[in-house]
Amino acid sequence: MTTMDAGAGRADSHVSARRKVQRTAGRVALYVAVIAVAVVTFFPIYWMLVSTFQPNKYTLHFPPPLIPKEITVGQFAELFANHPVALWLRNSFIIAVITMLVCMILSVMGAYALSSLRWTGRNLFGLFLLVTQMLPEILVLIPIYGIYRRLDLLNNLTSLSVINAAFILPICIWILKGVFDTVPSEVLDAAVVDGCTELSVVWRIVLPLTIPGLVAVAVVAFFFAWNEYLYAGILLGKAQLMPASVGLSTLKAIGRTPVEQYMAAGLTFSILPVAFYLVMQRYIVSGLTAGAVKG
Repeated sequence: MTTMDAGAGRADSHVSARRKVQRTAGRVALYVAVIAVAVVTFFPIYWMLVSTFQPNKYTLHFPPPLIPKEITVGQFAELFANHPVALWLRNSFIIAVITMLVCMILSVMGAYALSSLRWTGRNLFGLFLLVTQMLPEILVLIPIYGIYRRLDLLNNLTSLSVINAAFILPICIWILKGVFDTVPSEVLDAAVVDGCTELSVVWRIVLPLTIPGLVAVAVVAFFFAWNEYLYAGILLGKAQLMPASVGLSTLKAIGRTPVEQYMAAGLTFSILPVAFYLVMQRYIVSGLTAGAVKG
């Protein structure tokens, strides 16, 4: 029995050691994979920063230095002096803000209708909203262009904002629906009993309880409109209406723009949405995940 117990103990120790090695190998593989993904994700951003603040002679040198040997900020002054970057940013901001406001207003109404109102075809309509997101935007480009041309809506920032809102609205409605579902129905029923109309219920009860969801919708709509390129390039033909997403693509066509000015333009284009995200960050995660913890 003693020999058998000793053999069993050695076998158990071997199994335990093997499992420990496997866990260690798995952990190392996970860390390597995470580091690889992080490098692939963040190196382009790092390289944009390096190329922005170092002279062109270092950026075009092979192999290029990964750490800047010389720092300069003159490319920003040259960029704004040679190209209407400020105008592009203003147009992008106007488009993004209008899109955001339209999405917030319409998504509140749509999400409340899907979440709290009882009507025939509600689930089918919600499914239809999701199906629309499977269609590529370019599929309806020609019909929309024809409609806008006949209605004389081309070269109009507000008209482009409406199109942007139409494309991102289904996602915004579903985000808010998940958030509205977390509001107890007893609270809504009590408000109705106290004499509140549906509009009062939304304004006084639902919206104050779902601010993180509204912020999440605002950020999603703002980012979508800020980065939208296809319809902005087609529906806005005038140079003075060009947003930054389209304007940056024209730098190469305008002339020989140095690499550091390209990178400076990309960095300038990224500052506002990143700042907006950082300010609203504490609301975004809770807003996007609120519908997943209904109980």
